[in-house]
Amino acid sequence: MDALLPTLYFGRPIVAYGGRFSPQTALELMQRCGVTHTFLFPTALKALMKAYPGTATRSIRQTFGLRLQAIMSAGEAVGDAVFGYCQTQLGVTVNEMFGQTEINYIVGNATRFYPAKPGSMGLAYPGHRVAVINAEGSECSPGEIGEVALHRLNIHGEPDPIFFLGYWKNAAATQAKFTGDWCRTGDLAIQDAEGYLWYQGRSDDMFKSAGYRIGPGEIENCLVKHPAVANAAVVPKPDRARGALVKAYVVRSPEFALLDPQRLIAELQAHVKGMLAPYEYPKEIEFVDFLPMTTTGKIQRRVLRLQEEARALAE
Repeated sequence: MDALLPTLYFGRPIVAYGGRFSPQTALELMQRCGVTHTFLFPTALKALMKAYPGTATRSIRQTFGLRLQAIMSAGEAVGDAVFGYCQTQLGVTVNEMFGQTEINYIVGNATRFYPAKPGSMGLAYPGHRVAVINAEGSECSPGEIGEVALHRLNIHGEPDPIFFLGYWKNAAATQAKFTGDWCRTGDLAIQDAEGYLWYQGRSDDMFKSAGYRIGPGEIENCLVKHPAVANAAVVPKPDRARGALVKAYVVRSPEFALLDPQRLIAELQAHVKGMLAPYEYPKEIEFVDFLPMTTTGKIQRRVLRLQEEARALAE
């Protein structure tokens, strides 16, 4: 829907590859086929960033002779670290996009038409009526956190054709998706005065620790900026005193695999403390070989959260 059909519509060739993603294969494929436009999940971009960081004198674009004109990314928040990498090393400002299976892409960047802000989800795409709403269904003020929602009617007052018909044989679930004429996404964001949206995380991924409301995205983005971290997921660990502790699951970059774990944990904690609020640094870090992912490149934090809850019950 978002890659094959538009490509065919414009009469352009499309490159397909049947193997598993690897940074080297992806770069060689783009080099050999002269790829100009591509979709890469944030997870894939993070893998590229860690495997091929490039240098100040010679970028990855120059090394592989890339002809990239545009990159689309969605599924997770891109974050400013990956955003900067795409600009300096791939020579392209990544167009982050946001949507759901039920309503596809409704928010995003299109750098040919308006500037992208590092770390932002972008603006509502033309025609759609998108808002950040509170629990009662009222639109939030700029700077106020709320849930991203799409109105049944577009800006012309007509039914928005991007909507799904409903959940299969589940009218109750379809109805629960709406508050009045607003279709809720379950994703939290803040809208600034210019209309740009800033992703805060899934509503079910947010948690409280010692009274502070914490979203995993900012902490994960901070961790990935450290060279030892290939990828990271943050979840709450049940704690009797604080309600929950901030716990990070970390996939190490290969060159740091043999580093003393306790030394690396202390280094990563100090790294986050130096960039974020004191209550946001991970009190516990567990190293893993991989993170549970969906087929669309999203980290399955729910799997890790349930694992922590099961461990707490077993203690």
